[in-house]
Amino acid sequence: MSYAKVIIDISAEAIDRAFTYRIPDELTEMVRPGVRVKVPFGTGNRLRNGYVIELSETVDFDESKVKDIAGLSPKAMKATSDLIEIATFMAREYGSTLNQALVTALPVKREIRKNSRRTDPVKRIEELGYGEKEDEVLNEEQQKAVSEILSETGRPSLLYGITGSGKTRVYIELIRRMQKEGKQTIVLIPEISLTYQTVNELASHLGQRIAVLHSKLTEGERYEQYDRAQKGEIDVMVGARSAIFTPFENLGLIIIDEEHEKAYISDTSPRYDVREVAVRRAELSGAKLLLGSATPSVESYKKALDGEYSLSVMKKRASWGARLPEIIVSDMRDELAQGNKNVFSLKLYSLICDRLEKGEQTMLFLNRRGYAGFVSCRSCGFVVKCPHCDVSLTAHNDWYRDPDTGVRKAALLSCHYCGYTAPMPGRCPECGSKFIAPFGTGTQKLEQAVKRTFPGARVLRMDADSTQAKDAHEKILSEFRNGNADILIGTQMIVKGHDFPNVTLVGIVAADQSINVPDYGAAERTYQLLTQASGRAGRGEKEGAVVIQSYEPSHYAIQMAAGRNYEDFYKREMGFRKLMKYPPEVSLLSVRLQSEDEGLLDEASARAAGLLTEQGKYVGVTVIGPCEAGVYRVNDVYRKVIYLKHEKREILLKLRDTLQEFIRTEYKNRKIFLNYDIK
Repeated sequence: MSYAKVIIDISAEAIDRAFTYRIPDELTEMVRPGVRVKVPFGTGNRLRNGYVIELSETVDFDESKVKDIAGLSPKAMKATSDLIEIATFMAREYGSTLNQALVTALPVKREIRKNSRRTDPVKRIEELGYGEKEDEVLNEEQQKAVSEILSETGRPSLLYGITGSGKTRVYIELIRRMQKEGKQTIVLIPEISLTYQTVNELASHLGQRIAVLHSKLTEGERYEQYDRAQKGEIDVMVGARSAIFTPFENLGLIIIDEEHEKAYISDTSPRYDVREVAVRRAELSGAKLLLGSATPSVESYKKALDGEYSLSVMKKRASWGARLPEIIVSDMRDELAQGNKNVFSLKLYSLICDRLEKGEQTMLFLNRRGYAGFVSCRSCGFVVKCPHCDVSLTAHNDWYRDPDTGVRKAALLSCHYCGYTAPMPGRCPECGSKFIAPFGTGTQKLEQAVKRTFPGARVLRMDADSTQAKDAHEKILSEFRNGNADILIGTQMIVKGHDFPNVTLVGIVAADQSINVPDYGAAERTYQLLTQASGRAGRGEKEGAVVIQSYEPSHYAIQMAAGRNYEDFYKREMGFRKLMKYPPEVSLLSVRLQSEDEGLLDEASARAAGLLTEQGKYVGVTVIGPCEAGVYRVNDVYRKVIYLKHEKREILLKLRDTLQEFIRTEYKNRKIFLNYDIK
């Protein structure tokens, strides 16, 4: 008799264990680890879906109590043994249930019927593309990097190459080597907006055996791309986080481009870091792992300096004649003192005029979408806030339809956390004053300012609002690349890895926005954004320039980005991290407790902090909190955070497990939810 251990497809911590079922004779050949089955479960033996994770020939309890598997889940996708192991690793490392981890590790859950009207997303991209390209001869730095990466056998590789140094050319050569050996490659990118350029570049050099996997695809498109990988019809999968779970049978290489990006960390349970998951995936499959960036994360660079990663460096721009752009820092305090109240400094204004006259292109970066940051009354100071979250509403200069009257109106307020929307008030809801207006600048307001200041310019905007439609990323980027616009305005999605030869000017409109946030990594994030944005200028033969506008131009992140000095920035930043005991100097566990009941949350978070302090004092753990999360209430759910610091990650994970069991035992069905971040 054969038995299967099954994880029931229910996201509840109380049943986060496997249950044993008997395999009927007629299913013996079909039930294997990774298969999704239907099993009787709970009162009334209601049929539930579940994943088989293990087979056995015996049971360690009364066999008469073992129920039979009812059947296979129709059209369900099978999880490979590697993915089951990855899910087990994720559940253990990030404190989720095994079911949550299994669901995450299956980015495609079920088979979708073939539809003749459905087009291949790769072919749609290639229709906008540039055709087949001849391979360029690798320069000395690129050749050295390829050799170093291929020679590594037991550890990941970090490729630190300045913007424009040709990291993609190195990736292409490595992938070609994998193809010759009959091996497959996963290429991870942080932004969907990079799909268009990445797929085009790879396909033009490597052929058509490429697929893409990301959240903008329909369920059917995702299934077809996943199915091609499972059948061995492709050599390369390009995609965001979920592409790490591509079911390749002979995986030889994993590439994580722009490895420093926070987009590689999941914001839902399990809150996994794809870089850590990739290390485990590479170990299981015997594949090489390459992390690439012009601005490596301090965590990865430290691992390279400590010998945990190998390090390859490229410091020269690859294109013939390409020079690093001139970087100018404009002090906006001086601009204001001189009477310039415009969003553009005098220097940026004059350079935009110059580029328009020459027929060259400009990119303007502002890391805030919408029309304005908030709406406030100038009479009483009232700020319009979301009724469900502790944040101000953002003004958007969009048309919307009044839900009561059906009339189209202009200007919409929205919450970027829960999606709540409201019309722009004509008068202050607090004092009745008519002097209520948007304050601050978002990409929509910047777009208006550009069109007003440069009326003859052709302008495109690329942010989360303008790219909601299907294939919107590709269409905007194609328009800009083809010279159908003079100025591209956008958030951080326009500064990551794009290569536009005719862009000779980049304006960073408000460099201070990322500095003044309550996050120990704010300076690192600012340095990365400024350096990446600066790298978009002068990538061809034409000379480029960058203008960084700031009210705090002496900040070391701005100064070192302007000086292109990553090594000195790293030393300065690590000095700060060591002094304050922040990662990667120590490990940091963030425990977030959530509840719709504020009183229950207060009680549970206080008891949790007490338990962690008592348990942690014996091993030298620092406990901070509980304190309110940066945004205390989101969608009517209250959130508190407890921080734990220690040199050893394993000790923090043990305390996490202790806390998890405490909350499960003490609060049972009372609605207290936990999630974790570990760094």
